[in-house]
Amino acid sequence: MKTAPRRPRTIQERRDIARRRVRRERQLAAGVTLGCVVVVGAFFALSQGGSGIDTSAAEHGSSKAAPPAQEPRGGRTLLPDYRVVAYYGAPQDPGLGQLGIGTPHSATAKLLAQAAPYARPGRPVMPALELIATLVTAAPGDDGKYRYRQSSDLIDRYLAEARRAKALLILDIQPGRARFMDEVRAYQRYLREPDVGLALDPEWSMRRHEIPGQVIGSTDASIVNQAGAYLSALVKRYDLPQKLLIVHQFTPGMIQHRRTLAEHPGVALVINIDGFGNPPNKISKYDLFAKRHPPWYNGFKLFYHEDSHMMSPPAVMRLHPRPDVIIYE
Repeated sequence: MKTAPRRPRTIQERRDIARRRVRRERQLAAGVTLGCVVVVGAFFALSQGGSGIDTSAAEHGSSKAAPPAQEPRGGRTLLPDYRVVAYYGAPQDPGLGQLGIGTPHSATAKLLAQAAPYARPGRPVMPALELIATLVTAAPGDDGKYRYRQSSDLIDRYLAEARRAKALLILDIQPGRARFMDEVRAYQRYLREPDVGLALDPEWSMRRHEIPGQVIGSTDASIVNQAGAYLSALVKRYDLPQKLLIVHQFTPGMIQHRRTLAEHPGVALVINIDGFGNPPNKISKYDLFAKRHPPWYNGFKLFYHEDSHMMSPPAVMRLHPRPDVIIYE
């Protein structure tokens, strides 16, 4: 059995041990330095021989910090630098919108073709997939909330497709009887990504005892402001580019106390003028709800099947002010 080493008994013994330790450390350091010199020299010789090895980082002893995240097609600002054109829906049923028809890849191909006419010199298009992440349901479910959350696997599929196409992914929330902010926080994992935005759908926000489809829901500007502040905090914490926050509206009472909507740093708030009909009806509704000044931008929604004589891109671009976001369902 090994015995424990004897502790030094005198000050002189402690000093001798300390000196020996210092000498050993210096010898080790000298050996490491020599080894580094040999390695660097070998790399330099290889690079001079045309190996293509870049030794600049090793020579300077540091590496550059990663640049801050950007929007999918460059820059740190979405609006007004881009015009966003999106497809809306979910894969559970074709009736839910264009994202419910075909594969994510096929939907994206159609979206890119649909979005192209909206590009203008100095203001390119940013394509987007607006996926219904929290889907309102006809049945209350086990928790009585009348809503269903998409699986992470499904959201990941659409995020991967959006990234392949250099597009945004927008997570749309139809909360049923759940609270908007509970649903927003459930997707924090995605919302802290640089290319994921948020949409709120008050039509499907139910009070206690209300049933989706029997009444038209609503929300309050204070809830929208909470969502904006939440996104702004994520932008600041993770040094993200500007986030998109869309709120759908097609009745005057759908966003109560709308005048109190607030701007939040790093967040582009969009009021999307929803609802289907013929062009005169849609234009009059847009004139009623669109705003020409902050705190929000204007969106316009088109329906392939429900609109009668769906407006063409040139007709949409004749709206005043021109929409900043165009969504197809």
